[in-house]
Order: sequence, then C-alpha cells, then structure tokens
Amino acid sequence: MKVLARIIILLGLGFLAFGGFELYQTYTKQNESMAEAQKILAESKEEVMTADDMDFIDGDVIGALYIPRLEKEIPIISGTDEDELSRGVGHYTTTVLPGQNDQILLSGHRDTVFRDFGKLENGDEFIVKMPYGEFTYEMYESEIVDADDRTVIRSTAPDEILTLSTCYPFNFVGAAPDRYIIYAKPVLN
Repeated sequence: MKVLARIIILLGLGFLAFGGFELYQTYTKQNESMAEAQKILAESKEEVMTADDMDFIDGDVIGALYIPRLEKEIPIISGTDEDELSRGVGHYTTTVLPGQNDQILLSGHRDTVFRDFGKLENGDEFIVKMPYGEFTYEMYESEIVDADDRTVIRSTAPDEILTLSTCYPFNFVGAAPDRYIIYAKPVLN
C-alpha cells in the first residue's frame, strides 16, 4: 500500500512539473512575442499607413491588444493554430484588420491570454494597436455558443465589429464544450 501511495504521489508531482513547464514555456513565448510587437509598433509607423499596407504570413506578430479593465497587453499573432495561440492572441485570417469595416476576429486561450475574461462587462474597452494606428472598441454584447458553432465567423460589413473568442467554461479542465464570444464596436473619436 505504501508503494502504491508513493507511486501516485510521484505521478502527481510529475504532472505538476509538466504543467508548470508548459506554463513557463507559454509565458516565455508570449513575452518574446510582446517584445516583437512593441518593436514593430515603434518602428513601422512611417512605413505602414493602412491595413492594406500590411504584409505578413501566419505566425507573424502583427500588433497588440490592450484590455484596460484587466490592465493587460497581449501580442496579436496572424493565425489561430496552436503555435500561434501559444504566443498570444490569434487573428483569424479570413477576417479583416482594424479600419477595414468588417468583422475582426481574435481568439485566445482562456487559461493564458484571456485569463479573467469573465470579469469583462458591457462598456469595457479594447484597444487594438497596429503599425498604422490604434483602434478603440467598446464591448456591447457577449454570448456562449457551442464549440463547433462557426456562425460567429461572418461578415459584418459595412459595420466594423471586433469579435473576441475563447473557450468556456473558464474553469473547465480539458477541451471545453463551449465558446465565450465578446462583440465590441468602434469608439468614434
């Protein structure tokens, strides 16, 4: 019985160590991507005048998302594959970029970049920082949909809508059955 208990304890410690290592790697990747985003935003203001001037491929850092209520700035990565999502917020490449008057879809993991997402309320702001400018959006609605529901990915033209997506429930262990979706509209200056 003591041997079995020791084996279980060792297995538990092994799982904890593996989980801790995975979190460490994720935060390291996000910090590297954020440093790259800050460099891109600082250097390219003169080169990139509009979204049409952007030239990038999946995996590239293209900007940053700042969430004032959470006091959190997150790099935006082109693409939503696991590699991109491990580095920051993924931009769904079939949607547009800020300033192009259609849907902008950003996705992120609930346990890393979108941690504390459940604290957000209507009226909260999101600031998308791109090499060609900063765009402020205000949350006006949220909904919970099935994980396989693709109807949230749709044209909103001529209205520009920032859509943010993450897994739900927030404290679920494993692959979550639902998605938490936030919709935000541009704040006109």
